[in-house]
Amino acid sequence: MTLATKITLSRLLMAPLFVALALSYSNGLRNGIPNELYRWAAICVFTLAAASDAVDGYIARHCNQSSRLGIFLDPIADKTLMLSAILTLSFTSWGQNLPLWYAALIIARDLIEISGAIVIGYIAGDIKVIPHWTGKLAMFLQITVISWVFFSIRIPPLELIAIISAILTFIATVLYIHAGLSQLPNHKDAGTLRN
Repeated sequence: MTLATKITLSRLLMAPLFVALALSYSNGLRNGIPNELYRWAAICVFTLAAASDAVDGYIARHCNQSSRLGIFLDPIADKTLMLSAILTLSFTSWGQNLPLWYAALIIARDLIEISGAIVIGYIAGDIKVIPHWTGKLAMFLQITVISWVFFSIRIPPLELIAIISAILTFIATVLYIHAGLSQLPNHKDAGTLRN
């Protein structure tokens, strides 16, 4: 197992640790005795996990450590981390909550991407996934939304940041669907699935 894959696995394992720490902080906040240690530990675990995505990608590309297992696990680890944070911060209190519609949008997007990739992979026999700037920007904005909750930022309002993130997420999903459909057999312009 390569170092890049080990880092990816560690990111996958950090998601439940983040959830446990975030729930501990939220429970204390709800009971009127918030433990800031839990809050900062949750933020640090999330930040470390998010940063590990860039690290494992860099190592895989520049140290020739790309592997089929790593390619398979990387998007699963990314989605697990983001969904864990978004769902936890939507259903628990950190001073302000993520809107439930935002969590529903992210879940719907992930379901579309996963089911689409499975169907296209089955029909076409293979699927090509290349990162696209809209997907990267949407991910950055999702992390920004999460940060607004982490640090109780009020200006600009969380709802405004969530709406901007939702619009970008929607655009990235539409492009993802278009690129995925272009990989189906008998399509005139064979394209590349972009995420």
